Order: sequence, then structure tokens, then C-alpha cells
Amino acid sequence: MQDSTIQIENLVKVYHDRARGEVRAVDDITFSCRSGEIFGLLGPNGAGKTTTLRTVSTVLQPTSGTVRVMGIDARQDPVGVRRSIGFYSSTTALFPRLTARETLRFFAEVNGYTGDIRQRVEEVIHDLDLGSYADVRVDRLSQGMKQKVSLARTDIHDPPVLILDEPTTGLDVLNAREIRNRISTLRDRGKTVLFSTHIMAEAEKLCDRIAIIHEGRLLGTGTLGEIRERTGERYLEDAFVKLLLRRGADG
Repeated sequence: MQDSTIQIENLVKVYHDRARGEVRAVDDITFSCRSGEIFGLLGPNGAGKTTTLRTVSTVLQPTSGTVRVMGIDARQDPVGVRRSIGFYSSTTALFPRLTARETLRFFAEVNGYTGDIRQRVEEVIHDLDLGSYADVRVDRLSQGMKQKVSLARTDIHDPPVLILDEPTTGLDVLNAREIRNRISTLRDRGKTVLFSTHIMAEAEKLCDRIAIIHEGRLLGTGTLGEIRERTGERYLEDAFVKLLLRRGADG
């Protein structure tokens, strides 16, 4: 079995809200991800997916529990974790006055890429079919192209682990397909991809294993085949609903 490059054990993240009091955004979640694998966090909006990813990427600190990336404890050595990951979020801003090519060169330098930066930038531009837009300022790009540049920025320093928070949200069919194809290619190159989505069909197409999350709790984890066998349902959407109903019946 492949070694786990991400290990999450009993992860809890609590927020304190004036109106609602204690909010357990993530409640005792445990799972692991391996190299050469797309591991999907599947759940509706507000399920705790983004909080989980931000905790793994060290943007947030866990209330309790352990997060390790490439064997590095995220609480004890967050800088070490950041050197090993690329983190995509729709809220991550690009610099509007830089071109796509300048953006990639900048992030390769900032993240300490040790190879030939010019060659690496051109390689990623080619892989994501950004050539026609490479010298266009980011603020003049369409939303779909901006998301392509954001994904390219996430991987430009060639990290072993990629953390992607709903990278196809808001995209048209063709752009979403291109992003999914790129994610599959990165997996095939041996990277660990931790990927969140609320789209069932996307999880079925992309993920080698999934964790189903609702209200901060883990409802089930495994391959699609294992989830189907456990629930007796052929379709992932039906399996998700059955797990959700079981959760409700258990209180």
C-alpha cells in the first residue's frame, strides 16, 4: 500500500459565534490521502469541506486533532507544510496588473522553485492551453481563464500535494472539463490531490476515494465501489442521501 502523504486524525475545528454560540464546523474527522490519488471531500455547501482544507493547508489551526502532510505536523511546523503543498481556493486573489505569464513566474520564485523557472512556466502554460492569453493582464481575463491561471499558480512550484477547494465552481462545461482533465493528469504524475466538491457527477468522474461530509461529520469513506456496496445504492447521489438519513436516524 502507498504511504499516506496526508494524515488527518480526530480533527476538530470550533468557531464561537455570538448568535449561535459554539459551532463545530469540523467534528472529529479522520482520513488519509496517498500519492497518485485524488481523494474527494463530497458534501453540500456548509458541510465543513472548506474548513477542513484550510486546516490542512495551515490557513486555520485545528481546535484539536492532528494534521500531517508529508510526515510534517501542521501545528508544529506550518512553514514546512506550506513548502510541500499548492493550495487552490476561489478566494485566493491574483494580482490584476500582472499577466498570466508574469503571475506564474512570480509564484514560482516566491515558492522557491529550484529548476529552470522560464522552462517550468512555459510547460505549465502549454499544459493548460494558456498560450493565447499568457501575456494578457489578469484583470482582462474571463472568469474561466482566471481559474485556469489560479490552478496553474497552485502547481507552478511542482509541489507533491495539491489541495483544491471546488476548482470548477462557476465554470462552463468546457472549462470545467479542462480543469478536471488537468487534475487527473496531476494525479497520474504521482501527486496527492485532496479535492472538494458538492457535485456528485464530478466526484464520480475524478475521485479514487471519497469522504462524504455533512454538518462537519464524516458519514462514510472509501472507493466509489465500497460506498455503493455499503449503502446498496448504484448511484452516488442515492448513496449520499442514504448515509445522510442514517446519520439523522442515529441522532
